[in-house]
Formats: sequence, structure tokens, C-alpha cells
Amino acid sequence: MAIFEMEWIGLIITGFATLFLIGEVLVNMRGVFALLGIGFITVYFGAYVEADSIIIMLIIYFIGLLLIIIDGKLLNDGTLATIGLASMLTAVALPAPSFTSGLYAVLGVLLGGGASFFFLKVFKRREMWNKITLKDQLTKEAGYNSLNISYEQLVDKEGLTLTDLRPVGTIRVDRKNYSAISNGQWISKNTKVRIIKVDGTKILVETVE
Repeated sequence: MAIFEMEWIGLIITGFATLFLIGEVLVNMRGVFALLGIGFITVYFGAYVEADSIIIMLIIYFIGLLLIIIDGKLLNDGTLATIGLASMLTAVALPAPSFTSGLYAVLGVLLGGGASFFFLKVFKRREMWNKITLKDQLTKEAGYNSLNISYEQLVDKEGLTLTDLRPVGTIRVDRKNYSAISNGQWISKNTKVRIIKVDGTKILVETVE
């Protein structure tokens, strides 16, 4: 078809494909955006890729999309997102009939991906992400306590080492055994110690003078 001979057409097709596919991930459109996105990207590969290679290119493209989703919703360190974006860009650039067409296709992916976030202002966000993303801060005001209360009460109490602390070992305080760590010192067994700091369940001790 003559329309596919136009170098800029790749920008339109890959742009809409990425727009709808990422949009489906972000908002609840009951699969409508997904179908549109798959349709656009299939048309693109169908126009420029040999029939026996379409599936391979689709897999590369969707693996890239999946990596971006995983990074954005679970890991948030940017590594998988970078790999995923590179995979998507490679998938649309390689089949392009010319260098310029490839640049247009790459630009379409970038623009479509960025524009998809505008859907969040119009449609309802997918609730499935709320189930795996912890939004509340773990503060005392919210009913959480990062410091184990029973351990917090041990500060300034004295105990006895049951093992050598090298620098980690076991101590006994109030007839209970705890794992403790010295401040870089080697403390021998059966030495009297005082708890000077507690961080979560980490107990720091020093010898009693």
C-alpha cells in the first residue's frame, strides 16, 4: 500500500500502539485499549516484516513492554525499564525500510508512551496496582512502629553474655536470650554487659565497667 511508503507513517502507527497498550496497563478500559494497541502494532509489523518474522518481532516488543511494567510497579530501579525500552525501540526500528522511517517509528514509541499517562487524568486508575503497591508510610501515627516495642524496653538494661561476642553473640537479659552485637569489641563469655542501643531487633551492647 502506498501509505506505508511514507516515512512518517511509522510514527503514527507505533505511537498509537504504544499509547493504547501502556494506557491499558494504567487505566481500566476492559481490554479496549489493549485490542487497539495490538491492532496498531500488528499492522506495523505486518507492513514491514516478513510473515514468518512477525511473531518474533511482536514478542520482542511485548517483552520490552512487560519489563517496563515490572520495573515501574515492582522494582523502581530503572534497570528493567531501560532494557524494556531498548527492546521496544529495537523491535520497531529494525523492520523500518529506511533509517528515517526507523527514527519516526522510535519517536512514535517515545511519544505514545509519554502521552499514555494523560489517560490517568480522564479514566479510572487500575486498582490491581494498589494491591501490590504500598502507599501508606509506616509511621507511629498510622499505627505502625518500626521499632519492636519489647526490644525498645531493653535499652539501659544489663545482662550476661552466654557466648563470646565476636562481635556478634548471645546475651541473657531478664532470663531471656537475645542476639546482640558489640561495638567492634571482642567480649568474652560470662561478661556483664549493658544494652546501649536498639535498632529494630538489633541490640548493641558494651561491657559494664
